[in-house]
Parts: sequence; C-alpha cells; structure tokens
Amino acid sequence: MYEWSAEVIAVGNEILTGRTVNTNSAFIAARLTSLGFQVRRVTVVGDEVEEIRECFLEALGRNPKLIISSGGLGPTYDDRTVEGLAAALGRKLVYNQEALNEVTRKYKEKGLELTEERLKMALFPEGATPIPNEAGIAPGVYVEVNNTEILLAPGVPKEMEEVTETFLRSYLKRRPNVFYYEESLTVRGVMESALAPHIKRVVREYGLYIKTHPKGHEINDPYLEVQIAGSSYDKDEITRKVKNVREIISRIAMSLGGKLT
Repeated sequence: MYEWSAEVIAVGNEILTGRTVNTNSAFIAARLTSLGFQVRRVTVVGDEVEEIRECFLEALGRNPKLIISSGGLGPTYDDRTVEGLAAALGRKLVYNQEALNEVTRKYKEKGLELTEERLKMALFPEGATPIPNEAGIAPGVYVEVNNTEILLAPGVPKEMEEVTETFLRSYLKRRPNVFYYEESLTVRGVMESALAPHIKRVVREYGLYIKTHPKGHEINDPYLEVQIAGSSYDKDEITRKVKNVREIISRIAMSLGGKLT
C-alpha cells in the first residue's frame, strides 16, 4: 500500500528526557515528504546498543524504502548508533579508510591529536559508505540492506541537515516516481532570523519544503540562499507552485530591505 514508505529514528537520551526538542526528526520528515516519501514512523530511542539494535530491526521488518536516523555518531562513550546498526545487521565494525582519511585530515588541520575517541568516528559497519560532513567532523553512514537504504546522520542540527542534503542529492539510489522540482534564490542584506517567521508562514500555507542556507555572517554580512522544493504527480502544478512561492519570498525579502543576487 505504501510503496515509498520511510521511517525516521532519533537517537539520544536527551530527547527521551525532554532536555532536547526533537527538531531533527521534523526536518527529516518534512524533507522526505517534499520528495514524495510517505513517512510512516518517527521513533525515539535511547543511547543503548541493544535498544538501537532492536529499533533498526523493527524498522527493517516493515520493509521501508528508506530509514534515516540522527544522533549518536560522535566521539563520546554514549554515541552508540553505528554499533547498534552493526549489531542489527550482523556486521563487524571496521575502520572505513575513506572516513578515516577525512577524520584524520580534519583533526590534523586543527593541530589536534588523533585519540581513540576521535578515530571512533571512522568505525563503520562492514560495507558501509561514508557521507561527507562539511559542517562538522563525523561523516554520515550509508548502508543498503535488501530494498532498504539507511542513512545515519549526526545529531547536531547543522551537521544533520548538511549530511542529509548531501545524501539525498548525491547518494540516494531510489526515490518516488513523482516529479520533483526545486528552485532557489539568493538574498543579501536580510538576516536569517528576520526572514524565519515569514518562511514559517509560507510553509504552512503552501506545504512546500523551504530551507534557508546562510552563506555570510548573520549580523555583519547577512547573505542567504533560500531553497524551495516540492513534488507532485502533476509536473506543471508543482512547477507553478514552486515558482509562485519563489516570487512571494522574493517580495518578502525585498520588503525587509534585501537585494536579490
């Protein structure tokens, strides 16, 4: 019935205790919906290997096309997501050479020691592929199991967004058979925080995926790329809708003193 089903998993005790609001899952669910996926489950699980293992096994048992998790990829003792997934798949944890090279490079550039904890971020389930993380250190982890693609993304929101976007644009092998359309515009002179409430309103009204990507300094040199995307079985409809929303956001940005570039 749900040919293009997807599931989202958030890992972290801080979410279960209410210390951290689960905004990552909201972002991932909205992004997948914009691509035509039907998000059937959003699950939160704590930092326990057995709990994480069971969570992935249960999700895989429902045969979704895609699973994306966030959290638990860092250097600390309670970052256990990779270990939990490896246990669920019955695979060994091994150093991924590509990930190891990337982690090593980033720490060496900062003149920092390569400790066991830092190298831990290059331990992957056998056969997994690293997804570049230009916003932080820990790479994402991509595994394909039968007909399900799995992405493990970091928990820091900016890193999660960066890794998820990179994965969706360059690594995802299969996506819904709907027409996906995307446009963007760049704005100078408007802070992201000033545009944010207007973006929120437009998202509610039009149901598209709209994301601001800061390119400059929030206060001294505000410079944003605004991404607008959506999907539909009707190519003309979604094209018109995205273009219309692009014009709406352009007018809003100019009314706030911005310039389109």
